[in-house]
Amino acid sequence: MKKYVCVVCGYVYDPELGDPDNGVSEGTPWENVPEDWVCPLCGVGKDQFEAQE
Repeated sequence: MKKYVCVVCGYVYDPELGDPDNGVSEGTPWENVPEDWVCPLCGVGKDQFEAQE
């Protein structure tokens, strides 16, 4: 699964790890992360993330 990087602060969302502190379980693909989820470091929305090559 692809990782996604916050273009504002560099936080990397790794689907294998998820973001359990903010309600996203391990193994959750990016497409299934809730639209209202925000970057845990800087607070921007999903639209500020890009797929990591």
